[in-house]
Amino acid sequence: MSIKIVTDSTCDLPEAVTAEYGITVVPLYINVGSQSYLDGVELSRREFYQGLPDYDPFPMTSIPGAEKFRQVYERLGAEKATEILSIHISISLSGVVNVARLGAQQADAVPVTVFDSRQLSLGTGFLVLSAARAAAAGRSMIEIVALLEEQILRTHVFAALDTFEFLRRSGRVNGFRYGVGTLLSIKPLLKMYDGQAVSETVRTRKRAFERLIQLVSDLGPLRQLALVHTNAPKAAETLRQQARYLFPDDRTPLSVDVTPVIGAHIGPGAVGFACVAAEGE
Repeated sequence: MSIKIVTDSTCDLPEAVTAEYGITVVPLYINVGSQSYLDGVELSRREFYQGLPDYDPFPMTSIPGAEKFRQVYERLGAEKATEILSIHISISLSGVVNVARLGAQQADAVPVTVFDSRQLSLGTGFLVLSAARAAAAGRSMIEIVALLEEQILRTHVFAALDTFEFLRRSGRVNGFRYGVGTLLSIKPLLKMYDGQAVSETVRTRKRAFERLIQLVSDLGPLRQLALVHTNAPKAAETLRQQARYLFPDDRTPLSVDVTPVIGAHIGPGAVGFACVAAEGE
């Protein structure tokens, strides 16, 4: 039995990790003007975020067609995969799951299970990594899916945005709220859990960091904790220092620059956590 794991570029797992576990990553598209780039392949994250404030028109994102997913599944089948588990960004945020399901229906070489992570960024990435490790250990598809369903209920992503501006540009916030938020220097704080994205607001960057740390602390003991940011490594390091007592071990924690497919909507300067609570919490 050989179960192969497929995901998309919004999972934010480092390339070294996906290579180690043989995870196949399907890149989404980031469209800048008339140019369309494969996320993480043809446009670096640093390059994208540096240009983001000045892009006109505002960048758009798109999903590969079902045929691309079918080709990926067929190739893995030809490489002796007996089953495929395809794990993707929450269906509440993107249509990737639906397109992957169409591709799976068209694939004849191998059975494909398409799984809605109900998360984003490393929230999805941690699920993908758990699935890959379980597959490598010889667990069955039923066992792996059950493991993921349980982990979803312990997985959270929290992020403090630097500004309302990019939510406004992407149509995610109305003009009145944007104006008030800018006037009062309010910082949006986004929370993702079990397929539901919600927000709150705080005053000042300092208060945003305090709130992020409180949210993570309230989860109790952690199994995994990582930093996520949009071209803000210094802010991420500051947050790491303030929250160092929360990390479950003494190793330098994972800190990733979030994919432009997500970053286009939240803008540069965002920083936060992806975390998985310990079992039983």
